[in-house]
Amino acid sequence: MSNNPELAQLQMLAEIDELVARISRWVEQDVPWGSARQCRSLLNRLLKRVDNLRIRLEAPLVIATFGGTGTGKSSLVNALIGQEISRTGKQRPTTTKPLLLVHPQCEPETLGLPLDEFELHVVESALLRDIVIVDCPDMDTPELETAGSNLDLLRRVLPLSDVLIIVSTQQKYRDAVVTDELARAAAGCRLLFVQSHADVDDDVRQDWAKQLAEHYEVPELFFVDSLRALQEQQASQRPSGDFARLQDMLTGRMISSQRVQIRRANLLDLALETLELCVQNVDREWPEIEELKTALEEQKHRLCGSMSEILKQELEVSSNLWERRLLSRVTEVWGFSPFSSVLRFYNGLGSFIASFSFFRARTPVQMAVIGAMEGARRLRSHFQASDAEERLERVSSFGMNDDELREAQMIIRGYARSADIVDDDLMQTTMDSMRQTAAKVQDSFLGEAGRKIDYLIEQQARRHTGGLTRTIYELLFLSYPAFLLYAIGKNFFYDSFYLGEKDLYTVDFYIPAGIFLLLWSGLLMMMYIRKCRRGLDQKIEALAQDLAESRFEGGLFPALEDAVRLIEHDRDSLKGMQQSADNLRHSLALSDSGSLGRKDPTALPTTVK
Repeated sequence: MSNNPELAQLQMLAEIDELVARISRWVEQDVPWGSARQCRSLLNRLLKRVDNLRIRLEAPLVIATFGGTGTGKSSLVNALIGQEISRTGKQRPTTTKPLLLVHPQCEPETLGLPLDEFELHVVESALLRDIVIVDCPDMDTPELETAGSNLDLLRRVLPLSDVLIIVSTQQKYRDAVVTDELARAAAGCRLLFVQSHADVDDDVRQDWAKQLAEHYEVPELFFVDSLRALQEQQASQRPSGDFARLQDMLTGRMISSQRVQIRRANLLDLALETLELCVQNVDREWPEIEELKTALEEQKHRLCGSMSEILKQELEVSSNLWERRLLSRVTEVWGFSPFSSVLRFYNGLGSFIASFSFFRARTPVQMAVIGAMEGARRLRSHFQASDAEERLERVSSFGMNDDELREAQMIIRGYARSADIVDDDLMQTTMDSMRQTAAKVQDSFLGEAGRKIDYLIEQQARRHTGGLTRTIYELLFLSYPAFLLYAIGKNFFYDSFYLGEKDLYTVDFYIPAGIFLLLWSGLLMMMYIRKCRRGLDQKIEALAQDLAESRFEGGLFPALEDAVRLIEHDRDSLKGMQQSADNLRHSLALSDSGSLGRKDPTALPTTVK
C-alpha cells in the first residue's frame, strides 16, 4: 500500500472493484451443487447492490433513522434539519410511510430510490446539501410482515441507505425485536448510535456499548435531547452537547467529500459478510462431498482390484507361452555360449526330439506317425498363442460383471444425492454407456497390453542376462565339464601314458559322468528358469494391476468425478474471494469514518439485504 493517502485510497478502491469483478465471474459459472447455487443466488443479490451503487455513486448519502416505537426518531430528524417536518409521538407509531427529506438543489431521481414508496419533502436546510434523510417507520409494531406493512416497508428501504442512525432510549435499547432487526439491517451500512430523551432518561450508553460490542464496532454513542436542540435552533442559538457534535459530523468533511469511500466501504463490509455466509454454508455441506469423493475412490479401487485379479488369472494361464518367449529372447540377448546352448536346447527340446525321431524312423509309416505328432505339437503351440491373444481381447472388452457395476452405480447415486449434486445428467452413466466407453479404448488397450508384455519380456531378458549373471552361470556350468576334462586328461596323459600305473577310464566312468553332466546342466537350468519365472510372475501381477488401473484412468463415473473436481475448485475460489475481502477490510483506514460504526464482519453472518 502506498504512503500517499490519496494514492492508497485509489488503490483500495481498485482492489474492491477487482473483488467485485471476481465475484461476477464466479457467479456466472454453473456448478451442479445445491450449496454453490444458493451462494450464487446470494451473491447475485449483492451484485444488484453494486449496480445500484454505481447508479448513485456521486449522489448525496442516504441517511436513515432506525429504532422502535417512541424512541424519538422523528424528533431527532426535526432537530437535525432545524424544522418541525416529521410528526412526533411518544407511545404509538406516527411514521407509517418513509419520509424522504431532500434539499431543493437535489434531484431525487439520482438517488436510485423508489420514490413512489416515499413521502417526499423538499426542505431548505444546510444539513441536506450533501445528504438526504429518510425517517423510517417503526419495526416493532404488532402487525405481521405483510405487503405494505411497516416492517415490509422498512426492509425495502434500509438496503438503499448508506448510514443508519440507530435511535434508542433507556427503556428500548435492550428490545429483542429491535436488536434482531438491526442485525439484519446493519450489513453494508455505516452506523450511528444515539440515545435520545436525555432530558428524562439516565445515561445508559456504557451498558449499551457493552451489549453492542459483541457484534458491532461502536466508536462513539451520542446522548441527545432532540426537543431542546430544536428549540435552540428555532431561537437562533447553536445547539449544545452531544447533539452539536452529531450535527457537525453529519455536515463535516467526512460525509460531504467521502461519499464514494463510504459507499464502497459499506459494499466491502456487505461483500465480506455475504462471502463468509457462503463459506459457512459450503463448509457445512462439504462433508457430503468428501464422502462422495471417498465413495468414488473406493468403488474405483474395488472394481479395479476385481479386474486386476481377472487380468492376472488370464495372463497366468498363458504363462508357459510368455516363459518360452522369454527364454527365446534370453538366448538372443545372451549370445552363443555353453550355457546359452543348454537353454536353447531346452527351449527347442520338442523340435529336437521330433527331429531325432525322424532319424530313427525305418519305415514310411513310422515317418508318417512322427510327422503327424510334430504337426499336432506345432498346431497345439499355435492354438496356445492364439488363445493367449484371445484372452487379452476378452479382458479388454470389459472384464467386470454387470452385478458389480449396478451395485457401484447404486452406491454412488446415493452418495451423490446426499451431497446435493443437482444435475441428474451426471448420474445417467448406465451399463451400456460404460460398455461403449470400454469399446472405444479396446483397440488401444489391446495394443497397450501387447506392448507391455513385449516390454516386460524384453525387460526381464535384459535383467537376467547381465554380465554378472552370465559370468556366474557360465562358470558354474563349465566347472563340471572342466573337472571332467581335467580328470580324463590326467588319467590319459599322466596316470596312464606318463606313469603307466593306471588303466584308461572305461565306459563305467563315462556313463555316470555323462549322467551327472546332464543332471548338473539340468540343475543349473532349473535354477535359472525358476529365477526367470519368479521375476516373470511378479511382473505379470504388477502388469495386471497396471492394466486394470489404466482402464479406470478416467474414473468409473468420469462426468461425476469431473463435477466433484469443479466443485472443489469452485469452493477454493469462493474462499479465495472471502480471504481477499477480509484482507481489504483489515487494510481499510477506519480513521476516515470518524464516529461512524459498523457491524463486525466476524460476527455471525445473517444474509444479504
